[in-house]
Amino acid sequence: MISVYGGTGFIGSTFAQKYNNECVLIARNENTPKTNEILYFISTVDNYNVFTDPHVDINTNLTKLIEVLEECKKLNETSAVTFNFISSWFVYGKTNDLPAKESSHCNPTGFYSITKYAAEKLLISYCETFNMSYRIFRLTNIIGTGDKKASRKKNAIQFMIESLNKNDPIKLYDAGTNIRDFMDVNDCCSAIKLCLDKAPKNEIINISNSSPTKIIDIIDYANSKLNSKSKIESIDTPEFHKIVQIKNMWLDNSKLLSYGYIPKTKVFESVDEIIKALL
Repeated sequence: MISVYGGTGFIGSTFAQKYNNECVLIARNENTPKTNEILYFISTVDNYNVFTDPHVDINTNLTKLIEVLEECKKLNETSAVTFNFISSWFVYGKTNDLPAKESSHCNPTGFYSITKYAAEKLLISYCETFNMSYRIFRLTNIIGTGDKKASRKKNAIQFMIESLNKNDPIKLYDAGTNIRDFMDVNDCCSAIKLCLDKAPKNEIINISNSSPTKIIDIIDYANSKLNSKSKIESIDTPEFHKIVQIKNMWLDNSKLLSYGYIPKTKVFESVDEIIKALL
């Protein structure tokens, strides 16, 4: 059985539904795990909190994590705990080492990115100090149906497809030539479950189908499928976005493949499912 923290978000809820018989959902205000296998999704989701409350990323990504780890330490005294932490490709930050490997240098910038990387380092140190096991999963851009909080800042692809469906204007940085590495949410959950079952402990693992795709290619495809009347416009990249983001990113998934992972859903098949859910 798996104690799932953050099981109400897009990926967490999909995982909990997919593996319902093996998951015990832990309420947000609780810290104590119910089992010795932990899957931790709790996190902020973008770099923009610095404009409203710069403490949010620290409190959510670091302070809460330590509170949960303290409870896991108690359980570990009687039953060996494995803490599986959901991280992000954002920790790689501004790197030209593409596709980014787990061994690539990390150079995060924004508050979200920095605190996610700090959380990784804190987790490793804590687990080594108190003899607990861990795995760290660095997720690529996850897309698919079911994200009720898709926005320009989070799951922007779903948000833009929804905008196309409503014939709303679409504004793209750099004419949408930016490259991202998209993975269907169901493939993501399958990959995580495979790692829980088969991956060695005390490892960092990229969760990705390693499928670099230009954003404009997805928008053009969805636009054609929807026969949208949306105006697609290229705009200048904001200065803050230049500070905290990188133009191109995709992940090397060789380690994940070595555990027996097999991708099932191609990028444009995921787009088809998003469109189908709208119609």
